Amino acid sequence: MSGAGVFDAIAVHQPATPATSLVLLFHGVGAQPQDLVPLGRALAAQWPTACVLSLRSPDPSDLGRGWQWFSVAGVTEANRPDRVAATLPRFVDTVRHWQQQTGVDATRTALVGFSQGAIMALESTQQPEPLATAVVAIAGRFAQPPQSAPGQTRIHLMHGDADPVMPLRLAEDALRQLDALRAPVTLDRFPGLGHGIDQRVLDAIVRRLQDGALAPAGLAG
Repeated sequence: MSGAGVFDAIAVHQPATPATSLVLLFHGVGAQPQDLVPLGRALAAQWPTACVLSLRSPDPSDLGRGWQWFSVAGVTEANRPDRVAATLPRFVDTVRHWQQQTGVDATRTALVGFSQGAIMALESTQQPEPLATAVVAIAGRFAQPPQSAPGQTRIHLMHGDADPVMPLRLAEDALRQLDALRAPVTLDRFPGLGHGIDQRVLDAIVRRLQDGALAPAGLAG
């Protein structure tokens, strides 16, 4: 499945009847949408009435393989926020495009991002209008401290305590910052997990989405 330009995606699962919910998967830098297909299939098995799409980042990666939302060449704490802000409108447009294509609005949308995909999903929660009812951020971080509670969007942080790329403290910082804003947030820590996704992460995603705001909207199987 593809849209125009930046809207390329793999349709991991499309229900036979109109979708009751939408799950959008966002891969990391230097990766490709195929990398998250196994995760998408596992989620689709839980929620067969959901449309599950694995989206491709818009730009070729500076790493020489895969795709990216923003360059990580020479990235620092100082310049990361501007890089994310510059590409965030494309991220927002991508989510809204697929909501329009599937007929599913923000109240029935979940964004699931890994690494750079998680950064983009988290930053999208700072938009005036919510894009989703739930954001699952795996091995991610905010580009800069959040300034406002993301409305009714529930944020679920998932992080390995042995992650050498995105240290666990970044997720713990996000938890404290969101707690201070009285935002609905959870953090699941996974002992021994590096920068990746394992069965424990999948189980936690399922649990959080079943228990959270998506369940009454039709995502719970």
